[in-house]
Amino acid sequence: MRANCSSSSACPANTSEEELPVGLEVHGNLELVFTVVSTVMMGLLMFSLGCSVEFRKLWSHIRRPWGIAVGLLCQFGLMPFTAYLLAISFSLKPVQAIAVLIMGCCPGGTISNIFTFWVDGDMDLSISMTTCSTVAALGMMPLCIYLYTWSWSLQQNLTIPYQNIGITLGCLTVPVAFGVYVNYRWPKQSKIILKIGAVVGGLLLLVVTVAGVVLAKGSWNSDITLLTISFIFPLIGHITGFLLALFTHQSWQRCRTISLETGAQNIQMCITMLQLSFTAEHLVKMLSFPLAYGLFQLIHGFLIVAAYQTYKRRLKNKHGKKNSDCIEVGHTRKSTSSKETSAFLEVNEEGAVTPGPLEPVDCHRALESIDHITSCE
Repeated sequence: MRANCSSSSACPANTSEEELPVGLEVHGNLELVFTVVSTVMMGLLMFSLGCSVEFRKLWSHIRRPWGIAVGLLCQFGLMPFTAYLLAISFSLKPVQAIAVLIMGCCPGGTISNIFTFWVDGDMDLSISMTTCSTVAALGMMPLCIYLYTWSWSLQQNLTIPYQNIGITLGCLTVPVAFGVYVNYRWPKQSKIILKIGAVVGGLLLLVVTVAGVVLAKGSWNSDITLLTISFIFPLIGHITGFLLALFTHQSWQRCRTISLETGAQNIQMCITMLQLSFTAEHLVKMLSFPLAYGLFQLIHGFLIVAAYQTYKRRLKNKHGKKNSDCIEVGHTRKSTSSKETSAFLEVNEEGAVTPGPLEPVDCHRALESIDHITSCE
């Protein structure tokens, strides 16, 4: 296969002579409205997530980009290689194998930033990785596709969606930059914006998922092999990303972040590249994979978030129980000390009837009782 990185009209899919099948027809104004609204909402969401980014920490990641380097290695090293192995292992048809490989070569998606926030990950690293992988995709996507397809006997030109990469980069960096500025100038207000954005982000994911499935319902097919790959591919990305981050001695917070960044791919970029590079006849066999991948990566992400929040809640309850036990023990010790002090005072009152010098032993016991009271937890 030859990877042609130009946007020439020589590609069959760039011509308008062939009519799209019913399942791939453009739904007119409805699809346009959905695209515009989802883009605007995603921009607002990235603005709210940018309010959690501190410029000092962001700059530290850029100065010492160890976490970013590990993330890029996962993104353009592990994911394309995994896609190639899956395509070979399942003996996919050529057009289906290309769809899987293109998905593996795409940069990280913004959905990973939302999940990273929900699992208390490193937001500075997450946004840095998403931005850097999108910039690196300008060169790494055609390179990876060429390296993994040069031995294949396909003669289909591929069009790298540079315009889509630029739009993604703009929709990511501009809102985040405004969010960083708001967090710098108004830190209290930025926390409120961040909480609202987290809730809106969850609703946006559900809306985009349902609307995307409805608008592209005609492009689904019942290929069990592609559905199986779309289910295990994100899982492999999450697991291998976490293990590689752990192997390179990253913190637990960074391990969670790199894991989510690795498994979450830019679905829209993959779909755009397929539409620019292949005919409508081929698209019917290919588009079901990125749609299913997007659906399963959402499911995996929600499961990871649910598991982490459950673990966090149990850990919090465990610490709360320990603190309550400590407080109860402290009250018990305090009441016991009070009784001992009262008994000691009564003895002193009885001894005060016959005046005389206080023995050293009595002074020592008095000091012990007072020390016992002051050192009670």
